[in-house]
Amino acid sequence: MSRPRASVFAAHASALLGVLALVAVLCFHFPDLLTSRDIRALYSERFARTLLLAGLIVAFVLGTWAILRDQHRRIAFVGLAAATLAVFLGGSDVRFETIEQTPYSLGLDWFILSLLFTAMVFVPLEHWLGRKPLSPLRPGWRTDLAYFFASHVLVQFILILITASTTWVDGLASWPALEAKIRALPLWLQLPLAVFVADLTQALVHRSYHRVPWLWRFHAVHHSSREIDWLAGSRLHLFEIVTTRALVLLPLLLLGFSTQAINAYVIVVGLQAVFAHANLGLRFGWLEQVIVLPRYHHWHHARHPDCLDANYAIHLPLIDRLLGTYRMPKDDAWPDEYGVMELDRVPRGFLAQHLMPFRGDRRYDDHIP
Repeated sequence: MSRPRASVFAAHASALLGVLALVAVLCFHFPDLLTSRDIRALYSERFARTLLLAGLIVAFVLGTWAILRDQHRRIAFVGLAAATLAVFLGGSDVRFETIEQTPYSLGLDWFILSLLFTAMVFVPLEHWLGRKPLSPLRPGWRTDLAYFFASHVLVQFILILITASTTWVDGLASWPALEAKIRALPLWLQLPLAVFVADLTQALVHRSYHRVPWLWRFHAVHHSSREIDWLAGSRLHLFEIVTTRALVLLPLLLLGFSTQAINAYVIVVGLQAVFAHANLGLRFGWLEQVIVLPRYHHWHHARHPDCLDANYAIHLPLIDRLLGTYRMPKDDAWPDEYGVMELDRVPRGFLAQHLMPFRGDRRYDDHIP
């Protein structure tokens, strides 16, 4: 696939940055409703204002350049209009009142920070080190961006559901002696143990999504991507996100892992999930036998009969060896094709894909080719 011309990419980047800048200004106006208390603790007000100013400047520069080049002018205009409205509402000098405490928030600051910094890392890496010439504006990128948005913005509500369910179960089953021993371990020992326990649980749940027909209809959404890159990993049905996160965190809570260990694991799984899907053609030698890296997980997404029951782990290939589901070619081969085996089983679009599991076993005319 050919890469887009610079002016086309500039138009889309301007639109994205302009809209993010507008959302950031709204976060300053309504911080108690739109930002997350836990995420606010990770950055300063000065940092947020500097990032907002930089986003506005780049949105104006790229949008103006794209319009002058007469490339995707409507998209560039969206970026300029959003950035202008952001300036009108206060720009980087916007003031905000005292932040009130609320039981929930949309966490838009987490979405902005995660998208910006992940894109800043992986878009250049995939451009320079990509296994195949894949445009950031590949088919389906808008759908995956919607999934990225939903999964990050709804994280507050997902965590509320998970906390409520796991707290209830924790009250039913408790092993004080085992919990005390695990909690007494130093963090550097708790973390790898937590990774092993969580990855084993995740692999078992993941395999169930492949083997149980009605669960597969949810998981097929994730496998519907025909191109795999850092953003494609976000394509997950919200039902699957909630159930998988709850089931994976449950044993960590029941076994008594500390809050620091669980938080560290959440960071690890977030980073590795993005990296495992990345379009990177690097080889890592013996490390590929120890940690799940792009080539390993790409074979899980391969549109090939031999890979329908393979490579469920997201952290440790050891898990798949224990389950008998380890598959890796001995040469340096990569999959030739990605996606579900029956392409017409999954429709296009965020909303249609979320309705798909509830519409029975059917075929769609408007499916991903």
